[in-house]
Amino acid sequence: MIGGRGTRRRLSDLPDRVAMLSLHTSPLSQPGTGDAGGMNVYVWEVSRRLAAAGVAVEVFTRATDSSQPATEQIADRLTVRHVVAGPFQGLRKEDLPGQLCALSAGVLRAEASRPEGWFDLLHSHYWLSGQVGWVAKERWDVPLVHSMHTLAKVKNRDRGAHDAPEPASRVIGEQQVVEVADALIANTEAEAADLHSLYDAPADRVAVVHPGVDLEVFTAGDAHAARRHLGLDPVAPLLVFVGRLQPLKAPDLLLAAAARMPPAADGAAPHVVICGGPSGNGSDMPERLRAQAAALGLADRTTFLPPLARPDLVDLYRAATLVAVPSYSESFGLVAAEAQACGTPVVAAAVGGLRTVVADGISGLLVDGHHGDDWAAALSRVIASPQVRHRLAAGARGQAERFGWEATTAETLRTYAEVLARHRHSAADAQRRWA
Repeated sequence: MIGGRGTRRRLSDLPDRVAMLSLHTSPLSQPGTGDAGGMNVYVWEVSRRLAAAGVAVEVFTRATDSSQPATEQIADRLTVRHVVAGPFQGLRKEDLPGQLCALSAGVLRAEASRPEGWFDLLHSHYWLSGQVGWVAKERWDVPLVHSMHTLAKVKNRDRGAHDAPEPASRVIGEQQVVEVADALIANTEAEAADLHSLYDAPADRVAVVHPGVDLEVFTAGDAHAARRHLGLDPVAPLLVFVGRLQPLKAPDLLLAAAARMPPAADGAAPHVVICGGPSGNGSDMPERLRAQAAALGLADRTTFLPPLARPDLVDLYRAATLVAVPSYSESFGLVAAEAQACGTPVVAAAVGGLRTVVADGISGLLVDGHHGDDWAAALSRVIASPQVRHRLAAGARGQAERFGWEATTAETLRTYAEVLARHRHSAADAQRRWA
């Protein structure tokens, strides 16, 4: 593995300028709908902290509106560039492989107007950006650091019965990026193991860097005040789902489990809150979920909310009795980390990064499989027992504090430094051979 807390770095090994590629989705987009999710938060939080640490960051993303400026200065040393590639609207993520040439041209054109050697390093996010990063790496002769965020082979291995498989073209594209990247950043040790076993990634080119949570924004607070603010039931147990509405995230499983739960000891029936917007192959999922809630007799106990801005999202986490994360696959599980930071227990599927983010029996419960009866039992265990609920709530914040964005940024800089040092050493060796 790259790095380790004992690694020393020299100031000269840090990059002055980084090209951050997040081409299929912008860090400025509202998470929770379309293609905007945890990766958007990741790119935004790390980029702004890199800029605050003195590294100039230019984020390249695809323009999705004609009114977007070509260049947007977000903060000192932090710029977002909107690359025109294909029609502004109507392109799905699955259509973007046909725009890789246009995206590559846009990225290369931005650098061509600068003095040679403007960027010191590329950091690409998701395999589509990795393909463009590959082209730019060769053109600029700089190292490429890549974060997959999700892996096609893992999604295909773990997908639910109603989720569409990832195409072979993505699997091939990911394999190519693994082979050309100078370093791969994995969200968890589980992802690192998948990169090694499924993609033959060399261990010495994989760095495990946990994503984070903004521990100053996501904090515990008054649950009753939060419920009043959001107009939610003041006393009923609230089972909350937050995320993009698509089969992979399995919000339908939460409804199925809620319908199987017995009433609480005081007779109060749990209410379900589903917060998010349609995404990917879940374009009709909001309607399907409403129909499911009605069929299960939960229509009057289910509230649907759109994706929420941060202040309201914090209130939703505080209002929740528990947050459910029933996904079939998660490379990390940012929602689980955010909920725990607000002191709210999490019931999550025992998959991928959720096994790292949620401490089973300490900050929440992990559920094996996706059977409605098992989920109903786990949810009921938290709802029915004040002792269990309070114990998990007490452990939630401490678990979240393991994942601050400051630590993520520091480990990212450590990875950059090691990659740059290795790149410069290789260049010096090449010069000596040719001398």
